[in-house]
Amino acid sequence: MKAARRGRLVVISGPSGSGKSSICRAICRFPGVEFSVSATTRRPRPGERDGVEYRFRSRREFERLVAQDALLEWARVHDNLYGTLRAPLERALRRGKTFVLEIDVQGAQTLRAKGVEGIFVFIAPPSMRDLRRRLVARGTDTPAVVERRMRNARREMRHAKRYDRVVVNDDLSRAIAEVRSILGLRASRRTGRGASSRARSRRRVA
Repeated sequence: MKAARRGRLVVISGPSGSGKSSICRAICRFPGVEFSVSATTRRPRPGERDGVEYRFRSRREFERLVAQDALLEWARVHDNLYGTLRAPLERALRRGKTFVLEIDVQGAQTLRAKGVEGIFVFIAPPSMRDLRRRLVARGTDTPAVVERRMRNARREMRHAKRYDRVVVNDDLSRAIAEVRSILGLRASRRTGRGASSRARSRRRVA
């Protein structure tokens, strides 16, 4: 009997406002694609559900996961802990799935340093001026937060060359198509609320 094809890990990073979350939501609607749901110690926000947006854990539970080597990588962000659970990834790969992990540059560097195999894709804005315009247009951040995001973006952009592919999101539909091509996703997309909700989690975009 033919052995099952092992799946692959896809790591997607990019500055806040680059559109990486929208791209992840789009590609996770395709058959055979699963999205990583990160563990975190931060408290759930209104409407967030455990196992959908994040896997919410107490600090003691999270530290136990670290001690058990149950996390592929983890980091502290604004006094909260965030990490990628190892078990869901391994299950997806054994089943031949494409496992999508939206993660920051720091987390991606950790995976590279550990020799984790995967396709690393960086989503870049067409320009820093355009990125600022997007952040301001969202209307969710104070001017001080926008400036902090811009500083972080400049730092993150310096790491783009370390990724396997860089996709410039000058047009969302075109950028989604480019990522689809990189991953070879050509089948019909899944539809329905279940597929989109599974791809809604975002990782460390503070």
